[in-house]
Amino acid sequence: MKHLKKLAALLLAVVMTMAMSMTAFAADGDTTTTTAGNYKLTLNNTAEGHTYEVYQIFTGDLKADADGSNKVLSNVKWGTGVTYTGTKTAAEVAESLKTEADLTSLLNEDDFKLATATKTVQSSKVSTVIDGLAAGYYLVKDKDGTQDSKSDAYTKFIVQVVGDTEANVKSSAPTVEKKVKDTNDSDGTTTDWQDSADYDIGDSVPYQITGSIPSTIADYTTYKYEFTDTMSKGLTYTANTATITVGGKAAKIGDNGSFTEATKTNDDGSTTVTWSCTDLKALAKTLGVPLDANTKVVVTYSAQLNKDAVIGAKGNPNTVYLTFSNNPNNGGEGNTGKTPEDKNIVFTYKTVVNKVDQDQKPLAGAAFKLEKKQSDGKYTEVRRFTLSDDKTTFTFTGLDDGDYKLTETTTPAGYNTINPIEFTISADHDVKADDPKLKKLTVTPADTTNEINADTDKGSVTAKVINKKGSVLPSTGGVGTRMFYVFGGCLVAAAVVLLALKKRKDA
Repeated sequence: MKHLKKLAALLLAVVMTMAMSMTAFAADGDTTTTTAGNYKLTLNNTAEGHTYEVYQIFTGDLKADADGSNKVLSNVKWGTGVTYTGTKTAAEVAESLKTEADLTSLLNEDDFKLATATKTVQSSKVSTVIDGLAAGYYLVKDKDGTQDSKSDAYTKFIVQVVGDTEANVKSSAPTVEKKVKDTNDSDGTTTDWQDSADYDIGDSVPYQITGSIPSTIADYTTYKYEFTDTMSKGLTYTANTATITVGGKAAKIGDNGSFTEATKTNDDGSTTVTWSCTDLKALAKTLGVPLDANTKVVVTYSAQLNKDAVIGAKGNPNTVYLTFSNNPNNGGEGNTGKTPEDKNIVFTYKTVVNKVDQDQKPLAGAAFKLEKKQSDGKYTEVRRFTLSDDKTTFTFTGLDDGDYKLTETTTPAGYNTINPIEFTISADHDVKADDPKLKKLTVTPADTTNEINADTDKGSVTAKVINKKGSVLPSTGGVGTRMFYVFGGCLVAAAVVLLALKKRKDA
């Protein structure tokens, strides 16, 4: 980076990471005892995946009292990590650094630019050690380009090395999570925000996205903040219906708003929606809300589960990630990071009715309706199949959990109408998981005379509905009637014979 000013626009919040005040400097030519030094800097709270560059700003001789206190850097010179084209000597500049504000002023002068890094090290988990350092002042920062599009942020700080030193890394990145609520129509209950739900096709599904703010937000001059949400083909979003709050206050969305919205239909039928703010710091100021680690940015919207919804365990996923400014050294301009995707999923199911006769053979000529029990105890019709002479299988697609009733509205000729079948669909799915799954689908039939079972993977409840033939009465003039006539005639003849025999006996 050409100038320290460009490199360190956000070194306005330069961290003096040692737990001591600024080291005192002595003028050139100080005759106090010096120590060459071979010091070690330990960076705490580091994470893997960083490449740290160490630039020496000042060098000199270190003097300390016998007990190691009152450390002074004398014979101050410019370090190898910076080129200075101004008129002051290193000692003069160093002498003027009494406060952090003085250091900030120095770093914003156009006379500075970075030169050669003294050390380049790869970060380790928990802590990273940089050794072999001479006494002096150092700028430690991430190498340019190494955190672009990653989930972490660039770090920056200046530390003084006056012996073995520890410094806490000042790096923070936001997070994002997406949640959905689940409603059971039959008992009227609605869950809190969670990672999975099930709904009927046609239902409106409520979603919530929550983004956090990094603890280092004060180090940025501007701060880009953009949600990217992708919903699968089975979900339909109506543009410009979302709401966004920052710190609890509503932000406008649209051409004249602080957030802009863009929707895109992808080749696979999914929809991607972005909500973007070019400068969240300016927006928070306009809204009159604080912007710190306790502030939340919340997006709420609804999407309809449509006819393209996937039935069963594959479900209808929805993912979101956050793009954010992640380089305070540039003031927030240019470099951006990207959080990992957060996922939730909505499931939907189906009921399959196979119509058979008492011999388990497919039986045509029936029609059905399926009703769902509501929280008031009444049933609402979900779908109806009209009579079809050759139809023997009826599929009711796009159902969520709840209580149902299946009624035969048309009965095949010569068969008895079944009693309505009541059953309950229950689903067990992960409510808190990075990749939520449908774990088990069960059905509880109230009528055990019909075979009803559930298939979790297919998301289906299958019922074998049996119609039995009715009792057949003989028609007029048929064989049955003639049999009655013959039998009756025989009875009459027998009566005549008995009567004749009785008269003869009496005579």
